[in-house]
Amino acid sequence: MALASTLLLTSCGSGGTGRDGGTDGGGGAAAGYPKTLRNCGQKVTVEAPPKRAVSLNQGTTEIMLSLGLADRMSGTATWTDPVMKGLGKENAKVERLADNGPSFERVLEEEPDFVASSFEATLGKGGVAPREDFEELGVSTYLSPTDCNKAEGSNGDGAREKPLTLDTVYGEIRDLAEVFGVEERGEKLVARLKERTREATEDVDASDARLMYWFANSRSPYLAGCCGAPGVITKAVGAKNVFDDTHDEWPQIGWEKVADRNPDVIVLGDLTRRSETAETARAKIEWLESNPVTREMRAVKKKRYVLLSGQAMNPSLRTVEGIEEVARKLDEFGLTK
Repeated sequence: MALASTLLLTSCGSGGTGRDGGTDGGGGAAAGYPKTLRNCGQKVTVEAPPKRAVSLNQGTTEIMLSLGLADRMSGTATWTDPVMKGLGKENAKVERLADNGPSFERVLEEEPDFVASSFEATLGKGGVAPREDFEELGVSTYLSPTDCNKAEGSNGDGAREKPLTLDTVYGEIRDLAEVFGVEERGEKLVARLKERTREATEDVDASDARLMYWFANSRSPYLAGCCGAPGVITKAVGAKNVFDDTHDEWPQIGWEKVADRNPDVIVLGDLTRRSETAETARAKIEWLESNPVTREMRAVKKKRYVLLSGQAMNPSLRTVEGIEEVARKLDEFGLTK
């Protein structure tokens, strides 16, 4: 294939150090390259900074855009929300291949030299394509480390053996900055996110607040377990997740059990995609307030709702946005000390 002869990257990966802004010197090897990274148990070697990268999930896309890499991207896909505030102009420069998962062939039409994803469900069997299919064509792939430590065969979106931390999100930022040779930008972005988290949680103690996180689906709702991005948010504000007794990322739990747990506050995913029932926060609230099983719950009667983007409830740089909003609303509800 003509595609294979134009690609600049080989095999798969994540992690390392280097200089900011390495560029190709007109045919010679780019300064600081090749680079080899470790990523989800695989090794990735990049021969030069990518020039035609494709991001298959919104979370990874927004990291790339935040690093100022729009001019090195040839496509994005799989969106749950409007693009993060402040990134609209950069996002407009990059073609959206699909609102949900594109076909393998559609991605190859862009002649990518690097493909990155937030989730193995997207960059794996049953998704766009397994990593190996890209690598056979000489296209390096990268999977967010936030999706690497899940057990196989578990319900929902997988079970985590260890709770997620923001350090893993920062690791993805640093990895992608390394791949593209913009390490200084990566460190500045991480520093900003750390400072925002510190400011949002300083002197916040919501240890008496019991939260529930609902991502989507009204018939069999996806609710947050202990150890994903909602766990990061809950721990940051010092609260408790009423379903922290499951390690599944987003287990589907019946409404009777939800009513029995009776949370003080319900954090709602306010999504714009259309792949499940009750995607928007408005649809979720209508369900909660009309369903005889849920309308008597404490949070529903008191209308204690926190609205978050799907990306804030997924492991991403916008998890910090989730921390800020949950902390603000808990204080507004009088549930902080």
